[in-house]
Amino acid sequence: MIKPNFQTRMEEMLAGFREKPRLLLHVCCAPCSSSVLERLAPSAHVTAFFDNPNLDSQQEYDRRAQEEQRFARQSGLAQVVVMPYDPDAFLEAAAGLEDAPEGGERCRACFRLRLARAAQYAKEQGFDLFTTTLTVSPLKNAAMLNAIGQEMGEKYGIPFLPSDFKKKEGYKRSTQLSKEYDLYRQDYCGCVFSKNERDKRVRAQLEKAAEGEQA
Repeated sequence: MIKPNFQTRMEEMLAGFREKPRLLLHVCCAPCSSSVLERLAPSAHVTAFFDNPNLDSQQEYDRRAQEEQRFARQSGLAQVVVMPYDPDAFLEAAAGLEDAPEGGERCRACFRLRLARAAQYAKEQGFDLFTTTLTVSPLKNAAMLNAIGQEMGEKYGIPFLPSDFKKKEGYKRSTQLSKEYDLYRQDYCGCVFSKNERDKRVRAQLEKAAEGEQA
């Protein structure tokens, strides 16, 4: 079975516009958006859409939003829209999936929530299409994200731009830009469940190191 080439589909879709389209780009954080904005800016008028109700606290939400605004301002690659923090929306979407493993059904529900909100906003504000930075991460399932994006685009009546932004060294470039702009890079996805998983890994590493010292 031939795997879909989302990068090629994206390039073909953008090339089909006579003029630069207005693109709403859902962004999860400044590091992930960095190489994505750099790639998209020559082909579209991009607005970065920061709306991540999955984040575990207002403090984390504000910090990531401020870093996104700083990067966009300093790079000149996009405008930024920051939506109000709405954690109840995520908790409702994740209800019953609290114990699901990372990358499983809870993440799918989270992706559906965020892409639905992006699609709805893009439609209401007259954008030509929308997409998300989430495919730049090596830990995210690009096929799943593109399927959800397509579904939400059809639901709200706005085209979804296919992507696999990790291709063509997109993730590597994001780490380079993060260092160049000194961007805040978090070490967990953002939700309380991923943070708990991170804390468990850290504790396990510390315990293993302590056992090694005692041996």
